[in-house]
Amino acid sequence: MYKLELRNRKSIRLKQYDYSSQGMYFITICVKNRECILSKINCKQGIGVDDHVDPIKLQTCGKIVQEKIKNINYAYENVMVNQYVIMPNHIHMLIEIKEKDRKNGSMRASTPTIPQIVNALKGLITKQIGFSIFQRNYYEHIVRNEKECLKIQEYIKNNPLNWEEDELNM
Repeated sequence: MYKLELRNRKSIRLKQYDYSSQGMYFITICVKNRECILSKINCKQGIGVDDHVDPIKLQTCGKIVQEKIKNINYAYENVMVNQYVIMPNHIHMLIEIKEKDRKNGSMRASTPTIPQIVNALKGLITKQIGFSIFQRNYYEHIVRNEKECLKIQEYIKNNPLNWEEDELNM
C-alpha cells in the first residue's frame, strides 16, 4: 500500500517549465515532523534585524546546513544563493540562476535545475549528518518580478522576528 501511495503522489512542480531557466526561485525546505533541530530563535521585544542583534543561534545541524548552502555559490558556475535564513525547523532560500556563459563557444556543463540543486543540498547534508532530517519534498515559487523579489527578501529578513506567529512553529 505504501509504495502505491508514493507512485500516485502529484508533483507540485509546473509541467513543461524549465527549472534551469534564468531567474529567481524562492525555496522552503522543512525538517521531518517539523522538529526544531536547526536553530533557536532569541527575539526580544523591540529588537529588530536592523539592530545588529542576530536572533538566530544555529545548532549543530544548522551549522552543517549553513556550510552546505554557502557552498552552492561555488559548486555551480551560474547559480547563487542571494539570501537565506535557517529557522528552527525550516530553511528559506532565494536562489538565482544567472544567464549561461557562452564566451568563446566553449562547452560548459549544463545548468542544473532547481530540483537538482535542492536534492544535492539535501543529499550533502544527509551524508554529513548520517541520516535524513528533511521532509521528502520542498516548496518552490518562481519569482516573477522585482516587486515580488523585494517582498520575499523582506519576508526572509524578518522571518526570525515573526517566529512566534509562524505557521511552521508548532
